[in-house]
Amino acid sequence: MKYTLIITNLALGLSAIFYTSCGGNTANTDAATPPPKSMISEEKAPADPMENKGIGPVSSVELAELDQALADEGKLLFENKCSACHKVGKRFVGPDPTGIMERRSPEWVMNMILNPEQMVKEDPIAKELLKEYLSPMANQSLTEQEARSILEYFRTI
Repeated sequence: MKYTLIITNLALGLSAIFYTSCGGNTANTDAATPPPKSMISEEKAPADPMENKGIGPVSSVELAELDQALADEGKLLFENKCSACHKVGKRFVGPDPTGIMERRSPEWVMNMILNPEQMVKEDPIAKELLKEYLSPMANQSLTEQEARSILEYFRTI
């Protein structure tokens, strides 16, 4: 009984200390303090996402008539390397690639495939996708030619 009384008094005392240390001093609010610089997004996505070329080795892609052989190659690569996270026609671990060519520039798509780590750190669109899907894109160590074939496949879906 004596130990129960001691423990109860100790718990009440600690609760009082905790309660009084949790605020009440309005002169010391964080509202006037700006958020840390790391929480402020300084870069803004271009008004037109098709103007954003992303960050990576690809600065220019010329799209001509669809190369079906290259698209077929890209489909196989996509199925083998990407389909664990991306599903055509539905949201999954990563975004649905359907219509990606209407939403992003070819350069952005290839840079996201080739350079996902730096893209999610520095590209505003990739940062937003990471916030939405909560899982960073895995680097599959593809070559530019392989990324180009996946891009060509994306033109077909």
